[in-house]
This record gives sequence, C-alpha cells and structure tokens, in this order.
Amino acid sequence: MDARSPSATIDEYIAACSAAVRPILKKIRATVRKAAPQATEKISYRMPAFFQDGVLIYFAAFNHHIGLYPPVKGDEKLIKDVAPYRGPKGNLKLPLDEPIPYGLIGRIVKARLNEHRARSVSKRGARKRR
Repeated sequence: MDARSPSATIDEYIAACSAAVRPILKKIRATVRKAAPQATEKISYRMPAFFQDGVLIYFAAFNHHIGLYPPVKGDEKLIKDVAPYRGPKGNLKLPLDEPIPYGLIGRIVKARLNEHRARSVSKRGARKRR
C-alpha cells in the first residue's frame, strides 16, 4: 500500500495490497459480511472497518500478518481461543504463513454484535428508568 494515498473504500484497500494477500482479505471481508450482514463498511484509521451500533472489527494487511482490532474481551471461551494470536496490546496477529482462522473471525464478529446489542438494551433500560 502507498502510505501517501489512503484508500477510500475497502475495494481500493484490497486492490492496493499484494496479489498473495488479496484473496485472504476478500475472504475475511466475506466472513465478516456473513456474520454481520447489516454492518456498514468503511475505511477508518486507514483500515477496512465494519460498523453496526459501533465498531465491530478493523483488519489490516502487514508484511507477515493480518491485524484484527479491537481486542477481544468479555467471552472467556473466545478469549482462550484467540490467545495464540494475541499481540502485546491484545490485538490479534494472524500470521500469513499459517492458515487464517476464518471461523474464529466470524465468532469474534458475532461476539462483538452481541456486546453491542447488550449495551444498547441496557442503555434503553436506563433511559426508561429516568
């Protein structure tokens, strides 16, 4: 990718990546889309991002890995399952020389959707009590 000209769309972001990484990014995008069909896509912080009642997931291609953000929290089983991929700040690093865990990515997105739903329900409940 050319750091001087940020991508305006996820399609542009993927097109600017190496030919070897493009199919992986396309499959990550499809995985997220399947897990969260109502989510909107955009570029945020120069990365592909999906939003639905807040940030669901960001992903970015690097030389040796795919980064996934934000860190996974709240679901103990999921936290255990992502442990091999955790970076120093809790963000995930999926090495390009290993199989990409697309099923795990889908689970992360669904967990984030559940967090957002629970948060919006509790906010609605708080408003009703006022």
